[in-house]
Amino acid sequence: MGDPAETGNGHPVAGELALVLHAHLPYVRSGEAGSLEEDWYFQALQECYLPLLSTLEAAAADPDQQPRLTLGLSPTLLSLLADRQLNARFLPWLVQRQQLLEQAPADHAAAAADLARQLEEVSQLWLTIEGQPVARFRQLQQRGVLDLITCGATHGYLPLLRDVPEAVRAQLINAVREHERQLGERPLGIWLPECAYYEGLDQQLASVGLRYSLLDGHGLLHAMPRPRYGVYAPICSPGGVAFFGRDGNSTLPVWSAREGYPGDGVYREFHRDMGWDLPEQQLAELGITSRRPLGLKLHRVTGRSCPLEGKQPYEPDAAAIKVEEHAAAYLAGRAGELEALASSMEPMPLLVAPFDAELFGHWWFEGPRFLAALFRRAAAAGVRLVTLREVLRTQRPLQVCRPSPSSWGQGGYHDYWLNDTNAWLIPEWQRAARAMVRRVNRGVASAAQRDLLTQAGRELLLAQSSDWSFILRAGTTTGLARERIERHLDRFWRLIDAIEQGQSPPADWLRAVQQEDGLFPLLNAADWLTPPAPVQPSAG
Repeated sequence: MGDPAETGNGHPVAGELALVLHAHLPYVRSGEAGSLEEDWYFQALQECYLPLLSTLEAAAADPDQQPRLTLGLSPTLLSLLADRQLNARFLPWLVQRQQLLEQAPADHAAAAADLARQLEEVSQLWLTIEGQPVARFRQLQQRGVLDLITCGATHGYLPLLRDVPEAVRAQLINAVREHERQLGERPLGIWLPECAYYEGLDQQLASVGLRYSLLDGHGLLHAMPRPRYGVYAPICSPGGVAFFGRDGNSTLPVWSAREGYPGDGVYREFHRDMGWDLPEQQLAELGITSRRPLGLKLHRVTGRSCPLEGKQPYEPDAAAIKVEEHAAAYLAGRAGELEALASSMEPMPLLVAPFDAELFGHWWFEGPRFLAALFRRAAAAGVRLVTLREVLRTQRPLQVCRPSPSSWGQGGYHDYWLNDTNAWLIPEWQRAARAMVRRVNRGVASAAQRDLLTQAGRELLLAQSSDWSFILRAGTTTGLARERIERHLDRFWRLIDAIEQGQSPPADWLRAVQQEDGLFPLLNAADWLTPPAPVQPSAG
């Protein structure tokens, strides 16, 4: 079997652990300050993205730690993070929350003080980085701490777009282009939206320079031929793309609120929020005109069967102790798993643990502290943290296999994005994508028409976001999801009709659309061109 190795701190190690986080939000930019969509973004900034950045920078500054993380930053999230007009409203949003915290009940003083401290830390970090988190993530990649990968341009569910191959290519090429524009280098890896794969997608990935991705476990376990080492080593597809498989044992303890750590009674309760508890008059005095979650949560889980009204006050000190216990238990579990694998496989075993980044801080408030504890404890536990790019740089031989169609959604395939709640979307996407391809291949008569066609491309990409079809299936804010889909499709068709008729749409309408949906400044309508058919050799 493989020779024993050591971590950078001299500790023996039986294998490696690749933590992979997928940071994504749909393009929720809204011209309306204080909107629900704006709240989604600001809460993710406050609870997840900025605490994650702070955790990584602190660990990187400690010479005794070797933090490593593969982080997917979706192109739509990058667009939001770089939007100065939107981000100028973040500090006032934080101040509003700090004011609301002053109205917390006296028996929640410890929880309110802990949250007030966190809000102040986020405020100070935001000021320090001058509202530019993307540059700091880029610096961490340059230091080798992060491996930054991309996603689909608007998180389109690629297996449901495959009937128009140009639509898949447009999602991929705009993702690569926006990543390079914002982060200064082309991505080599991609988090496929919802980890969804179909046969032949690897060729599309390779054609735009993407070299590795990851799938749910059955995407590798059902590959042909079956991978010799299962999910514990990457494979190479016939198209020349490496694929990593999710290890369920490494994700379940962290991901599952029912069976895993986030459901522990001492951790902060996600669903109980001051936005529901405070009187409407107090909310209205601070400009909050409708009840909604505000990200101000002062209760603990208490018990899995405990109703919301029975939740007890959050105790930060107890949660801090539990985080350390859970981090130690998690690493011990991974070390045991790796030791068992090392005795039966030649290459060093690899565990891949992918998660939505928003789990760490948003859904599980203590998540960033858990990551910080992993970074501190990993070497002593005998677990080497690695990025996916680092694994491939070792040039270990990869078995050639055809990955299986799969996703990491409920049921493991495409059911969650193709069912009786959202199936009506598929023909709408196809009809619009085919119209875009036809129009692009026919060409345009003027620069003005080219600008209209470029904006139509943005609207088409935005309409394809899998987030809206997910919401329709989940049954949460379905009105908002349907409105977003219909808005982008309506704008797309108005722009296409204007081109076909040789007329300009109303100037005020066009300016408003271009301002609201102004992402991807390098988008080119030629991204939807049909490539020429390969030349067939003559019969002789």
